[in-house]
Amino acid sequence: MTISRRLLLSLPAALAFVPRSALAQSAIGTTRALTGQASLTRAGSRAYLHERDPLMEGDEIATMAASTAALELFTATQINLGPETRFTLDRFTADLGGVVSIGGAMVFDRPEDLPKLDLTVQSAFARIGVRGTRFFCGPSKGVYGIFVARGAIEVVAGGETRRLGPGDGIDIARPGVAPSAVAQWKAPRIAAAFASVGLTP
Repeated sequence: MTISRRLLLSLPAALAFVPRSALAQSAIGTTRALTGQASLTRAGSRAYLHERDPLMEGDEIATMAASTAALELFTATQINLGPETRFTLDRFTADLGGVVSIGGAMVFDRPEDLPKLDLTVQSAFARIGVRGTRFFCGPSKGVYGIFVARGAIEVVAGGETRRLGPGDGIDIARPGVAPSAVAQWKAPRIAAAFASVGLTP
């Protein structure tokens, strides 16, 4: 069983439908693109996710097998999700930050010329402190990998802290254990990581 499958619960075959007119209130983001299928859970109701659907605080997005989703949080923060991934907007304020949760593969991208966010990314494997950067986290070569393409992040896992800059990556074998030493990832692994969410490095 893959790491992403262990992290996710099975999606129901039939999804409830939320009136789309109710989705536009207090939007903090939007769905830029979608390949395959994904669901949006809000206030206990689950619906299929569509392109251009607004996103709100507390929303959970879950992609299905062979599916990817591209999200934008206001303003200009890009989130790309791989297949069988859950992403939750636990708390988010535009241009300030907040807390999001991820189970599966994600690439986070925020331009360096924008104000820095104070954002925490939570997963079963690590807590990642983000200010403004482009990084990957998710299954990679049989472990949970985290890689920074631009900027810097701080990773806390298994009671230890790692600070990663451009080109740096770490591995986490399983939840609760400390990360590997920081190392420069090679081009094939970087390409495979970004391809898992439908992107190129």
